[in-house]
Amino acid sequence: MYDRLALRAAHDRFWAALDLGVTRTDPDDLWAHWHDPELLFSQTCGLPYTLGLHKHLTLLGTPDFHLPGCPPGYYNSVLVTRADDTRADVAAFANAPVAFNQSHSQSGWGSLYTYASARGVTLARLIGTGGHTGSIDALLNGRVDLANVDAHTFRLICRDTPAANGLRIIDHTPPTPGTPYVTALPERAEDLRSKLRAAIAGLSDEDRATLCLHGLADVSHEAYLALPIPPDP
Repeated sequence: MYDRLALRAAHDRFWAALDLGVTRTDPDDLWAHWHDPELLFSQTCGLPYTLGLHKHLTLLGTPDFHLPGCPPGYYNSVLVTRADDTRADVAAFANAPVAFNQSHSQSGWGSLYTYASARGVTLARLIGTGGHTGSIDALLNGRVDLANVDAHTFRLICRDTPAANGLRIIDHTPPTPGTPYVTALPERAEDLRSKLRAAIAGLSDEDRATLCLHGLADVSHEAYLALPIPPDP
């Protein structure tokens, strides 16, 4: 998760510090990856964990990205439009093209559905983009008028995509449990937690600032299972 090109070197140093004895991979099929019974270490989104991964994977902890307005280990999403769009709330976008990244994403779809539903709004023209970067691109090129993007991802995109700094945040969704670290090997869980805490604590100031990684939060299994499950968009 969050492995943007600008973060690659810092992530490589973080991975080396974890000293897990395995090569870091970038799987094409995440569902097969998460269901591998020999999976030593990975990261997933909260909604896939809630939807069933909790039956196969052991929760190790959740990264604390120090997001404004969020408790440690929690995150939220930003509802973003173009700077020249004067609409000020989600109801004004009910019949406009709205981006979501994937149907199983908490930050790209689950939080958007819950936010809109709480305001009695049904979004009629949803467009799947495949990822948060795709949602921002669709917004910048005029394919959609609103996007719901993981707040941590959005600030990373704004670092290396100058055009994104011209977008306007109209609101933030409520905080929900963040993207947890997991393993399929429960007998390794305590050792992995220790390695995670040590690797995070040992980050250089530069890598900590690059990754915005400030600690390992103990967000409960029950907090993830309490996430509302949205319908398919």
